[in-house]
Amino acid sequence: MKWLVTGGAGYIGAHVVQAMLAAGESAVVLDDLSTGARSRVPDHVPFVAGSVLDSAVLAEVFAAHEIDGIVHVAGKKQVGESVARPLYYYEENVGGLRTLLSAAVEAGVRRFVFSSSAAVYGMPDVDLVDEDCPCRPMNPYGESKLAGEWLIRATAAAHGMGYVSLRYFNVAGAAAPELADAGAFNLIPMVFEKLAADRSPTIFGADYPTPDGTCIRDFIHVEDIAEAHVAAAQRLAAAPDTALTLNVGRGEGTSVREVVGLIGRITGRTDLPPVVVDRRPGDPAQVVARAERIAAELDWKARHGIESMIESAWAGWQLRD
Repeated sequence: MKWLVTGGAGYIGAHVVQAMLAAGESAVVLDDLSTGARSRVPDHVPFVAGSVLDSAVLAEVFAAHEIDGIVHVAGKKQVGESVARPLYYYEENVGGLRTLLSAAVEAGVRRFVFSSSAAVYGMPDVDLVDEDCPCRPMNPYGESKLAGEWLIRATAAAHGMGYVSLRYFNVAGAAAPELADAGAFNLIPMVFEKLAADRSPTIFGADYPTPDGTCIRDFIHVEDIAEAHVAAAQRLAAAPDTALTLNVGRGEGTSVREVVGLIGRITGRTDLPPVVVDRRPGDPAQVVARAERIAAELDWKARHGIESMIESAWAGWQLRD
């Protein structure tokens, strides 16, 4: 089958494209290159520079390629930026999705994989978060992802579209150094950035009700994330009427202090112990996925551990220099 991968030149999207190709699927990439890099897309994969907000570009893509399904990864994902620019986030993440779904319906494309986020849950007060937990997003980014899930569900019901929405937890690592995350907005690259500048990494709060006082998160390797997209696409290929919303996580938590300690050991920079500062507003003590449903529905399970994530991310970070 041939899949349109939006955002396929970005960090996660490029991994999805690689995994799709490895599974024998065909891909067409659409990316506006606002954060992606053309070099991440293999030369033999058709590439279109454009935005999902551009209905004319989408019409051209669907006319030029026999698209069987869509894997929608494109979108804005910085929580802090979403608070400062809510209109921009709603336009990009919800407006872009609306335009894409409209074009898909017009073109008769009825299979859709959506890149959602655990941010839809907000601050869940449970040890393990399952898909039935109440969704109470705490920022415009999480709100835009939840609104996207609603829009897909409604469109699917009205137009006979099958879908799988994947709620990622904390994505890290790289399948290859050249595909590593180029930004420094998540914990692991933020620590790399501090160490590269010979500065101690920062821990925001060490007085949480957790074993070591720091936040606990479910870190998931981006290669596992990509393989979850392949599993979702293959499910839709076999059962076009599928309607699923699934967590993508390991079901295991690692504290911020543990991650920082592992980074120090793996990078050889144990000489810069972390500095603890005040909590960030809105950070929940623990967010860890319950991942049984995706295993049952898609026969998918994470394969990589936290050390593999850090080691592969570090290899990519070093390639930047």
